[in-house]
Amino acid sequence: MDERHDTSGAPSRREVPVRVTVNGEVREATVEPRLTLADFLRDGCRLTGTHLGCEHGVCGACTVLLDGEAVRACLLFAVQADGAEVTTVEGIATADGTLSPVQQAFRDCHGLQCGFCTPGFVMTVTAFLRDHPEPTDVEIRQGISGNLCRCTGYQGILAAVRQAAG
Repeated sequence: MDERHDTSGAPSRREVPVRVTVNGEVREATVEPRLTLADFLRDGCRLTGTHLGCEHGVCGACTVLLDGEAVRACLLFAVQADGAEVTTVEGIATADGTLSPVQQAFRDCHGLQCGFCTPGFVMTVTAFLRDHPEPTDVEIRQGISGNLCRCTGYQGILAAVRQAAG
């Protein structure tokens, strides 16, 4: 093993350079290999729309797009995103602040209550509708099944997905 040790015998931190395009902006940093993508986005990029719920990949609150695919940012390390393009909920509205069709639908259809799960749902639905532009209700339910909401009862969320698809 080639780990370096300080005088206390503990392994020293080895940081790794990363370069990630986040919402169209190149971000470069030196990070610990164990830093999650979610923490990199929230702390390093100051993009707090990516929420941390369970930190086990179960709730979906931390969902972002990595090279266009919906992923759980709490389950990935920032170093795994090196060279990739990440889109967060802050990056899907237009430059003038116009909401994306999915964001607008969530607003119109009351697809949120406390709002904690909303960014993850919005990112999941954005990727889902790109791949399933005319989903059935069964497909919608399956498409959002990896995201949990404790407030809405899902009816507003389902309506929002239907509206965004239309």
